[in-house]
Amino acid sequence: MKPCALFSAALLALCSLPATAANWPQFRGPNHDGSTPETGLPEKFSQSENVKWAAPMPGPAASVPAVWGDKVFVSSSDPAKQKLMAMCLDAKTGKVVWQHEVTDGYQHDDRSNLASPSPCTDGERAFFFYGTSVLVAYDFAGKEVWKRDLGKDYGNFGTQWTYSSSPALDGGKLYIQVLQRNEAFMFQNLQKGDPKGKNESYILALDPATGKELWRQVRPSDAVAESLEGFSTPVFHTYNDQRQMLISGGDTMTGHDAATGKELWRMTTYNTAKIGHWRLVPSPVAADGVALVCAPKKEPVYAVKLDSKGTVEPAWVSDGKEVSSDVSTPLFYQGKFYVLDSDRKTLSCVEPRTGKVVWKGEFPTRQKIEASPTGADGKIYAVDFMGNVFVVKAGGDSFQLLHQAAFGQEGTTSVKGDRICRAGIAVANGCLYIRAQDRLYCIGK
Repeated sequence: MKPCALFSAALLALCSLPATAANWPQFRGPNHDGSTPETGLPEKFSQSENVKWAAPMPGPAASVPAVWGDKVFVSSSDPAKQKLMAMCLDAKTGKVVWQHEVTDGYQHDDRSNLASPSPCTDGERAFFFYGTSVLVAYDFAGKEVWKRDLGKDYGNFGTQWTYSSSPALDGGKLYIQVLQRNEAFMFQNLQKGDPKGKNESYILALDPATGKELWRQVRPSDAVAESLEGFSTPVFHTYNDQRQMLISGGDTMTGHDAATGKELWRMTTYNTAKIGHWRLVPSPVAADGVALVCAPKKEPVYAVKLDSKGTVEPAWVSDGKEVSSDVSTPLFYQGKFYVLDSDRKTLSCVEPRTGKVVWKGEFPTRQKIEASPTGADGKIYAVDFMGNVFVVKAGGDSFQLLHQAAFGQEGTTSVKGDRICRAGIAVANGCLYIRAQDRLYCIGK
């Protein structure tokens, strides 16, 4: 090919990309806060409008897809075969590039399934993790690079409900969080925890290329029983030139040196009464010098300054009747926090440094919303249990619903166990990736 032809081909490829294209490499996106700089997304869409493709899924899962370039990585269950799947789809067509049956299993309880953790990718490998404690890495061609069973290596996970924390990538390390009870127990005829082990809660840092342990940081807690359990995911943020790892669960939030795992600070407990059933689901979110942790069961949101040392009091605390989240991880986008209350079906826009509520609005649905909100293109995207997608204007001085569309599977109800929509919307390549009960939709102009 002549030099001018090479230049023309390169220019054409460059011009075909969105002006602010970004990958969606893991659970909370490229910034660890649920946001992306993507623009140019379709203003109107439905199951028949602005659909690039709709890929059938073997079964339901609460995991968010990871997108890198022309690859979409998806964790899925296969109830018919009682298998857990790792899949790679072509981002342009939705066709399956490769898929693997990684491990046996489907459900440990009727609340969710074992494919709840979201996959992640570093641009070279894709990492899939399951509630069975199996962790596997594939290269982009679908070849297995390494595989481990962390339950066998470190002790069976001691969580009452299905383990669902997602793996996280940051600074050349792969992080796994295990916040669990401090003693073994039986639940629904399943052995939880290690009867012969220490049953410590810990954060694990692995080499993404080999899966080998780089360090393991024990994270103690004074919580009791189920309140020791955390289903959140590690979040990373830089403040004053220090990269911090934020961990929520066990009745507190902690900040760690991301490179070593060393604890830097710890918030005083949000559970002074030592209630024993306060498991924690939302991950932290950080911006503008503060990090947020959402206490469970309609309790308040707490903010901690990122330059804290030792055990500290919160910088501000919300009114739990106004701003709260039991399941959804808050979003930071364009200078504001957005807290989605799953039970009340409300979204609150909050000032980071003060906790002041700028506005609050209610989604027009009777269904719970447990999927975490996504920020992109000046908008906020949310999806309820039945696959109804809501688009809200970001910022401003009031709640403005711009669009809504139904992506739910006909005949499905919110009482049918895990056949509900819990996955947040991923955004990449100028497209929205919406996970309904039975398929993954790619929405784009």
